[in-house]
Amino acid sequence: MDMWFDRVTPDGSETRLQRSLIPEVPVAIEINGLGYAVMMATPTDLEDFATGFVAAERLGAAVEVESHQAEQGVVLRVTLADPSTVIERVRHRTTDSSCGLCGIDNLEAALRPLPKIEDDSAATSAAIFRAAEALRDHQPLNRETGAAHAAALCSAEGEIRLVREDVGRHNAFDKLVGAMARQGLGWDGGFALISARCSFELVEKAVLAGCPLLAAISAPTALAAERAREAGLRLAALVRPDAMLRLVP
Repeated sequence: MDMWFDRVTPDGSETRLQRSLIPEVPVAIEINGLGYAVMMATPTDLEDFATGFVAAERLGAAVEVESHQAEQGVVLRVTLADPSTVIERVRHRTTDSSCGLCGIDNLEAALRPLPKIEDDSAATSAAIFRAAEALRDHQPLNRETGAAHAAALCSAEGEIRLVREDVGRHNAFDKLVGAMARQGLGWDGGFALISARCSFELVEKAVLAGCPLLAAISAPTALAAERAREAGLRLAALVRPDAMLRLVP
């Protein structure tokens, strides 16, 4: 949506202008008829979001996603491939666009053991630099609003194959994984590139998606680095034009 603003400079001058703002709405996720979570998200590619979300929650594969517009937001009704799946935990309160853990009460559930990465990436450092340089050209929503994160599927040569955007960095990654599943795409020796800080939950999402290499424009948290090392996930951080940091295994 577009809104008017006054642009104020240090010398006190003001200029009125119109600026596009990124949408952010409550998205309720129902799984097999059970209310599971409410996320604040950008209402685009929501079927991809739901598909990736249930995979990241370790609930199995989604066979159907129905989107329903409500007065307050959007309801996504997800049907799992295995109807007997037991929903062991429900996120009890609305989370904001930057956090995917706000409703989890059990710390053991939040830090469950991760599987080991079995595949490897053939991407070189040059490929990571190449993808990072090209990412901005694949972010139309961020170009318009300046407020969207991106998650990209990149080939081993550094070509960007698929991108998803969202106001929340976790949401963007869920959308990417969901889009890959829906389109039958694999990592194929490539890697994931994210435009945000590398939190431990993004590392967890990457590992659960079988991603062999995660590259981030910003820095990782200590826990993210520890979890990546434990799972055997290759991690590149602070990827900038002049340098990047590569986690030592």
